[in-house]
Amino acid sequence: MHDAAVAAAIELLEEGGLTAATCDAVSARSGVSKATIYKHWPSKTAIAAEAFGTLMGDALPLPDTGSAVGDLTEQVRQVSAFYAAQPVFAQLLAACVTDPTGAPYFRHFFLADRRKAIATLWQRAIERGEAKPEIDAETATDVLFGPLVFRLMSGHQPLTPEEADKITAAALGGLLR
Repeated sequence: MHDAAVAAAIELLEEGGLTAATCDAVSARSGVSKATIYKHWPSKTAIAAEAFGTLMGDALPLPDTGSAVGDLTEQVRQVSAFYAAQPVFAQLLAACVTDPTGAPYFRHFFLADRRKAIATLWQRAIERGEAKPEIDAETATDVLFGPLVFRLMSGHQPLTPEEADKITAAALGGLLR
């Protein structure tokens, strides 16, 4: 039941974004009753957040290039490309402002897993002696990936591989030894 609903939400997000992934549409697509959907997710933002977190987690494996610069540069490029190709991320961010029941799902099912993945890369960099251990993974994540969110939401700069590389180089110049 749970997996069928999440799979249906992923399909709907890919087809029409957040507006298409209503609880009614997820129910119709998955065969899961609306009552069951609402028992597990209080809103379309909530189920969409879980679905989008699953989608992104599957699409972006953690790189292991052998260096902190290589790993983090590749991860910022991947995330930048994913955000540029997936308008759902911006839609979810906006929805979380007006849907207080969905925002915790976004933090839990999307942000927590993404931040955990970046913490893995950051710990690897510390263990290699390439990163400053006094900078925690939370701060490093915000410095590296916050600019992508800002650019996505403001539209002042594109999310291109070249721009991702510029962001990474600027951030790592202050973070790495």
